Amino acid sequence: MFTGIVQGVASVKSSETVGRNKRLDILFPAGVMMDQQLGASVAINGVCLTVSALAHDVLTFDVIDTTLALTNIGLLNAGDSVNFERAARMGDEVGGHVMSGHIMTSVTVSRIEQVGESVHIRFTTDRQHEIDARRYLFDKGYVGLNGSSLTISNIGDDWIEVSLIPETLRLTTFGQLAVGDKVNLEIDAHTQATVDTVERVLKERGIVLP
Repeated sequence: MFTGIVQGVASVKSSETVGRNKRLDILFPAGVMMDQQLGASVAINGVCLTVSALAHDVLTFDVIDTTLALTNIGLLNAGDSVNFERAARMGDEVGGHVMSGHIMTSVTVSRIEQVGESVHIRFTTDRQHEIDARRYLFDKGYVGLNGSSLTISNIGDDWIEVSLIPETLRLTTFGQLAVGDKVNLEIDAHTQATVDTVERVLKERGIVLP
């Protein structure tokens, strides 16, 4: 489980293709992974990955082809920056919203606008995947983007927008985004469960939504 509060930015040290999968060596800020263990979970750009090797501040992750197809992990190269969050422990404060690290799809940056000290970023939903995430996206609803718990500030038929304060830009990779970049999207589990339940009940009653 993760909270969506990004703990910092790490750097991809190496990215190696292994058959249909990928092996990533990621360099973390000094000391933040000091007591980390093999088999532990770490969210990298919001994707829950398992530690397969440790060497001081460098952790290794093996990423399967299914994850590569759904997320931006497959696009990572040496030198790229990523958001990270260690798995939450019992009793930790949940400052964002509960996240699983299971990405539903990716979205594409379509507009970046500076408004005073904040930045508004618009993302276009990716229609190439069969799963339609838009059913679960609402104005002022929660969404996980590259592992960060954010509130949707505006929404259209095929896009969502978030507004980021300077502190979020400082602690994450959002300040480095450019138009055309892919960003991982995780739906809020409580929203998904509510929508699916309502749709099922209405269907059982013969009510078809437009």
